[in-house]
Amino acid sequence: MKLSHVFLSLLLTSGLNLAHSTTLAATNTASPQAAAADYKPVQGQAGKDVIWIPTPEGLIDKMLSTAKVSSQDKVFDLGAGDGIIAITAARKYGAQSVGIEFNPDMAQFARRKVAEAGVADKVKIITGDIFQEDFSSATVVTLYLMPQLNLKLRPILLNMKPGTRVVSHAFNMGDWEPDEKIADQHARAYFWVVPAQIEGAWVVSGLDGGPMRLNLSQSYQQIGGTLSRGGQSFALLGARLSGDELKFQFVTPDKKVNTFSGRWDGQRLTGTVDSDYRQTLVEITRP
Repeated sequence: MKLSHVFLSLLLTSGLNLAHSTTLAATNTASPQAAAADYKPVQGQAGKDVIWIPTPEGLIDKMLSTAKVSSQDKVFDLGAGDGIIAITAARKYGAQSVGIEFNPDMAQFARRKVAEAGVADKVKIITGDIFQEDFSSATVVTLYLMPQLNLKLRPILLNMKPGTRVVSHAFNMGDWEPDEKIADQHARAYFWVVPAQIEGAWVVSGLDGGPMRLNLSQSYQQIGGTLSRGGQSFALLGARLSGDELKFQFVTPDKKVNTFSGRWDGQRLTGTVDSDYRQTLVEITRP
């Protein structure tokens, strides 16, 4: 083996993250020999992009409870560190968990913690790069990275299935405003639900008087727009998108408040319009 390869290997095994780890490729599997049995991480130790600081257990509980983690979920912890988030998601909430950790020594340390916690049947720790591993099957994503890494991840997260829940310790996602802010003593976290992409022109069918045109503007989960028919236009009021669920109100010329509640299925929006105790089934499709 060339000296340069040895030096590169030493550099790679020194990288940790700020509770988790981050970039460059590593192997997708690791044997028990990947790290010394007595390896223990040290808080504040430096890595390539960040340092390792564990997420407080109180905040972990609030992060997972805010995301409504259950036995039906698959949680991916990006930069698993010592595995505590993946372990807690499995042990306390019954979820299947996968931790992705760049540093092989830390990943092996996390595997030992998984075994000690008795959740090896529910938790898998992968030695790998969060920007190369596939976590598209996640229903919940947790992370504790640096702001620039969050922004780098943001397009990947926004491309995930609508309704996927994302929780970040300490750092936000730039102008993607969180759906909820979480605090535990001096620690903080942010929670998002990945929104469906529904911006553009639609046609609403099923209402009295015939089809209506619906034009939607979108900035992440923030929705605006208008309904129109026969030269009349009605502004959407209180529009809100949560994952694949859309709600808005509009007021017709007869002063009636109409409330739409529906869901996007990947091709169309279906739901109901409620007005004066009357409920009407509607379908919203692309023109």
